[in-house]
Amino acid sequence: MVTFLLSIVLLIVGYIFYGRFIENAFGPDQRKTVAFVKMDNVDYVPLPLWKTYLIQLLNIAGTGPIFGALSGAIFGPIVYIWIVFGCIFAGAVHDYFCGMLSERNGGVSVSEIVGQYLGKSMKNVMRVFSVILLVMCGVVFTKGPADLIARLTPSKNDTELWAIIVMIYYFIATFVPINKIIGKIYPIFGICLLIMAFGVGGVMVISPEFNMPELWDNMYNQHPALPWWPFMLITVACGAISGFHATQSPLMARCLADERQGRKVFYGAMISEGVIALVWAAAGVTCYETRQALLDAGSGCSNVVYDICMRTMGNIGGFIAILGIIVCPISSGDTAYRSARLIVADWFKINQSNWRNRLLITTVLLTAGELILNLDYTTVWRYFSFSNQALATIVLWAESVYLLNNKKNYFITVIPAIFMSVVVITYFMIAPECLGHLNVPYEFGVCIGMVFAIILMFLFIMYKYKNSKRKLFSLRGISKR
Repeated sequence: MVTFLLSIVLLIVGYIFYGRFIENAFGPDQRKTVAFVKMDNVDYVPLPLWKTYLIQLLNIAGTGPIFGALSGAIFGPIVYIWIVFGCIFAGAVHDYFCGMLSERNGGVSVSEIVGQYLGKSMKNVMRVFSVILLVMCGVVFTKGPADLIARLTPSKNDTELWAIIVMIYYFIATFVPINKIIGKIYPIFGICLLIMAFGVGGVMVISPEFNMPELWDNMYNQHPALPWWPFMLITVACGAISGFHATQSPLMARCLADERQGRKVFYGAMISEGVIALVWAAAGVTCYETRQALLDAGSGCSNVVYDICMRTMGNIGGFIAILGIIVCPISSGDTAYRSARLIVADWFKINQSNWRNRLLITTVLLTAGELILNLDYTTVWRYFSFSNQALATIVLWAESVYLLNNKKNYFITVIPAIFMSVVVITYFMIAPECLGHLNVPYEFGVCIGMVFAIILMFLFIMYKYKNSKRKLFSLRGISKR
């Protein structure tokens, strides 16, 4: 219990102090935000701070901090370390700069941000990559809640029916203006999500029935089959750092009424998600005596979530908690499709004020999601997790170039970018769904990951050197004149 409470305190302290440090590094001011400059009452709509924070939280807190944290709990209490430090120094930093860079660049999507700082070729790669990721997110955030809703209905064989109903809702929410559905009901759902997390966590802390294991007694990998590096760091996904958030932050950047609200909306929402992830990671290591038992139960699957809610909060409280968990991924699924629509619109310069244009893009995206929906959930989640962290790594490098170009402290993004580069490439080399099916040795995969990160660091240094040299020549030319 002490470890759990200390981890939450560290997240709060990180928000107060490191969050302020990150904000000062960016330097928000009182300029008129893009929500006012480009107001169209569809996607660019100024919203009050409490709404933008709660909508951002609900947008990013899909199944990641719940299913991802439970899957990470299979590795034992060491997952707390990654959730806490990953959130403070990587995830929240990533989210803040992505949201603020979108705000400073006219509310553009993540692919346009990456293209501006990493080049046109990377922009095109990111356009395709991010749209595919978002459609996969929509699929992931359809199957999970549909299964949970089916468990609450008289017949437990209605998952396919509920999946269709969820997809219909996604179509409506993706199509209509942001202030018609998302702006009205999502703040309420955000409050429910926080109440659910505090309910499950509070019961585990107060009730003598639950004996929460301490980190100092379990400082080792408890997964029965996989090494914690890099599998734990990929599996936790949105609970520590997430490229999916880079696709969501521009949504609220288009609704920000004041740049100085960015730390609360972007950095703060990620820290809040870290608290939620800690609750579910703690539930995983507490409610199951062994990690093998949690693995056998299905780790991040809906049956584990159902079991934990009922054990911690009873029938009524568990029912309410499960409703919160259902709302959580659904509210991220529709904004995933909405983000995909906006990326396609930015890509092909399609005016979204015209309802026919929105209808066309929405129909194409939801049709693609329906086709992927027939794939195995576990397979989709694995590809989503890897793609998710790969996208986050690319965005961190783009943010680093921005900071370098503007003579700001680029170490705050370069260090997590290097770290995540090692994680992603190592995973790509050894994971069964990637090159791991070729039986690549673990040590070789780790070495390749480190070498690749060193190459990226070298390229960044060379870019810095060329950039400095270019500015020096420019200054000399001015002085001669």
